Amino acid sequence: MTRAASKAIPRRLGALLGAAALAAPLTVALGTTAHAAPSACTAGTGPYQAKAERFLGRTVDGKQSAADCRAIRDFQLGHGITPAIGYAGPVTWAVMDLVSRQRAAGDNPNAAGKCPTNKGRIACVDLSRQLSWIQDGKRLTFGPVPIRSGRDGYETRTGLKRVYWRSIDHWSTLYNVRMPYSQFFDGGQAFHAIDGSVWSAPGSHGCVNMRRADAKSYWSLLKNGDDVYVYGNKPGT
Repeated sequence: MTRAASKAIPRRLGALLGAAALAAPLTVALGTTAHAAPSACTAGTGPYQAKAERFLGRTVDGKQSAADCRAIRDFQLGHGITPAIGYAGPVTWAVMDLVSRQRAAGDNPNAAGKCPTNKGRIACVDLSRQLSWIQDGKRLTFGPVPIRSGRDGYETRTGLKRVYWRSIDHWSTLYNVRMPYSQFFDGGQAFHAIDGSVWSAPGSHGCVNMRRADAKSYWSLLKNGDDVYVYGNKPGT
């Protein structure tokens, strides 16, 4: 899609599509249905059982049932959590808590005003909530959508940046991996699609990892010279 064509799409539609992506069925990972064969649900009650039940909309009694186990396992399968056996442990709850905060952003992810809106078109990256979105001034154009930023030792650098190079089918010679829809904004750090889950550990080498459909939308909406603002701290780092 050209930039001119993207302008023909109602801006509100872009925002709604981004919000819908966060509210999608939990068996969806990285924009594609999870194909891994379900593991056996053999786990007992985990330390975060009641919180997991509340998050999943199940009866909250703090006791593992076969149905609870399957629901927790489906969430794990959809969000790249291993082992996916239905145990409500700290890793599973941390992802559920992050997803809750992402959903709470709704259609106003910049309510706190931390991403500058006086720059015209800008891609905002909130490391604390692991969210990104695009604004035209104060108007939300696309998102918010979940992202995966840099892990310990490879943190995504904060501050005001600009897209300076785009490579639609980029191949990283450093890490020997495909980086579709790459848009570089700070040295080797870029927006790009990945094949795994954006919620899975341990994180990127500094890039802002995205689901393929989201990275493709960013490709159609951004261009060289557009601003990128990164702020916050990734949870647990």
